[in-house]
Amino acid sequence: MLGRGGGRLGTPLPEQLPRRTVRQNAQSLAAVPLFAGFSAKHLKRLASQSDELAFEPREPIVEEGMLGETLFVVLNGRGKVTRRGRKVGEVLPGDFFGELSALDGGPRSATVMAETPMRVLRLFRHTLRDLLRDEPGLTLKLLDGIVRRMREVQRDHGDGRD
Repeated sequence: MLGRGGGRLGTPLPEQLPRRTVRQNAQSLAAVPLFAGFSAKHLKRLASQSDELAFEPREPIVEEGMLGETLFVVLNGRGKVTRRGRKVGEVLPGDFFGELSALDGGPRSATVMAETPMRVLRLFRHTLRDLLRDEPGLTLKLLDGIVRRMREVQRDHGDGRD
């Protein structure tokens, strides 16, 4: 079973902060390339069902291999991204992670651990799926965002395949 941050039950839970305004959350989601084609109305709908969590240094936000159903947007702080125990990157304000699990509910492909105090915006898979069910035209816009993200990752890792 999963805890609030996507970790195992029985582990300390991150602090859930007082709700930010829907407008603030929508602005944070608008910066996520995955949602580039979404209108302000759609972003507000997602934002109204998202929440903010706080993590302390060395506290895991997501753990590689664990099932997950949430996407996170970094609001402040810095996190370390590891795969098989090796650092492969970092996340900074404006970055996002967890999009694969938010789309398919599958296992996390990496661990993200706070290096400094961090605040993140959390968006659940069911919230995104409900919006896509109600607004099927958004599915193609989301697909465009996924392809952009995949190309970005390939470019960053020197893989120029199409």
